[in-house]
Amino acid sequence: MMFHSRLSSMLNRHYSTKLTHTDPTTGEAKMVSVANKNITQREARAIGYILLPPETYTLLEKNELHTAKGNVLGVAQIAGIQAAKQTSQLIPLCHPLLLDKIDVNLRLAHDRVECESIVRCQGKTGVEMEALTATNVALLTVYDMCKASSKKMVIEGIRVVEKSGGKSGSWQWDS
Repeated sequence: MMFHSRLSSMLNRHYSTKLTHTDPTTGEAKMVSVANKNITQREARAIGYILLPPETYTLLEKNELHTAKGNVLGVAQIAGIQAAKQTSQLIPLCHPLLLDKIDVNLRLAHDRVECESIVRCQGKTGVEMEALTATNVALLTVYDMCKASSKKMVIEGIRVVEKSGGKSGSWQWDS
């Protein structure tokens, strides 16, 4: 119960009291206009991880899980980068953005592969969705490439942990 109260407190800070992607009268979906927004440096960082069974983790740790599709973490990194560039094609109301930087980093940590994605652009809207998409797809790629070893993997903890730029300024997930 304490967790939910704390989470609710964190989630209710610095936010609008209305949904921006729906018409307030009809509830119909709409794309937000960014016509009058200023172009600013925008950056977002998202993280997540995939829990692995011990035998799958060991294969990755020994770098023995080179599948027919290639090296797992290398392919997952490229998949995350590609996904960030395709976000507006996957999420219906996202604006297409010209991205300046996409970093997707994966690393082995105890019983999991952790992923951190950082996306940056000069634009009129934020890049949180691009960072989240990169992290999600990178971790899905790890699952895809490791499923021959085991299907008992769980993707968790995907979230934006930091963003900067735009009218709302900087924001960081308070741990």
